[in-house]
Amino acid sequence: MRSRYHHSSLLAAALSHNIKHTFIHYLCLQSDLIYTNSHNGEKNSHRRTENIPNLLIVNWTQNEVGSFPPGKKITIVFVIGGPGSGKGTQCSMIVKHFGFTHLSAGDLLREEAKSDTEQGMMVKNLMHEGKLVPSELIVKLLLKAMLQSGNDKFLVDGFPRNEENRQAYDKIIGIEPELVLFIDCSKEEMERRILNRNQGRDDDNIDTVRRRFEVFQESTLPVVQHYEKTGKLRRVDGAKSADAVFEDVKAIFVQLNTQANQVSSVSRAQSNPFKRFLDLFCGCFGTQEATN
Repeated sequence: MRSRYHHSSLLAAALSHNIKHTFIHYLCLQSDLIYTNSHNGEKNSHRRTENIPNLLIVNWTQNEVGSFPPGKKITIVFVIGGPGSGKGTQCSMIVKHFGFTHLSAGDLLREEAKSDTEQGMMVKNLMHEGKLVPSELIVKLLLKAMLQSGNDKFLVDGFPRNEENRQAYDKIIGIEPELVLFIDCSKEEMERRILNRNQGRDDDNIDTVRRRFEVFQESTLPVVQHYEKTGKLRRVDGAKSADAVFEDVKAIFVQLNTQANQVSSVSRAQSNPFKRFLDLFCGCFGTQEATN
């Protein structure tokens, strides 16, 4: 057994300049995890990543990433669909026609998994096993990418995947999506597409694909139902060709642009005191003419 003195020493050392790795080591001992110190080059493929606390995963490798300026209008659209439903293809077309920045939660995680960090290796293991990555980490990766883009219109692809994702998004970013685009496609069609695309991705083998389908049905469909109840959901048939699907998608975004322009015009008019005075003056003058 490890002595209390050993644990106390670790906590004391956590107050020094090496706080990050020492504190992780202490928590791993408490949780009976296997800790890998990348500075010493030690590797262990049997780490029990599923038990690492979410707060630890997010905070021991990332500082706060910042936030949007107060009052800045940010447009966010979630794009949801099963694996192989064609989300990425539709997002590329939307970006080309409507000027959004496309952020794929999956791509951000795969990029993180390539990094030579404890967090990157943890993400890689979870994805290979077909398990979900902690929500706080995904949201902070999304927020960081948004702030770095310089844009104010975002397509968030493959997110939220479950209620925990949605709640973490509300807590950390808190900007209500303008709409949620759901690309509806059958399991058989999605499986056929994934197995035919042959992109060499680690998470495209048949067993992992089927686990991803199960996770989608159990965790993501309730999110779809939530947004349907709130009136935010827009559903398109993803079984059609990519061009045919985009015709439906384009109509949705044209309507979104029209509504945004109308709101912007009203806001500009309300923020212009001289314009309000003219409207009031003309209104009064028109009333007098009608009376005479």
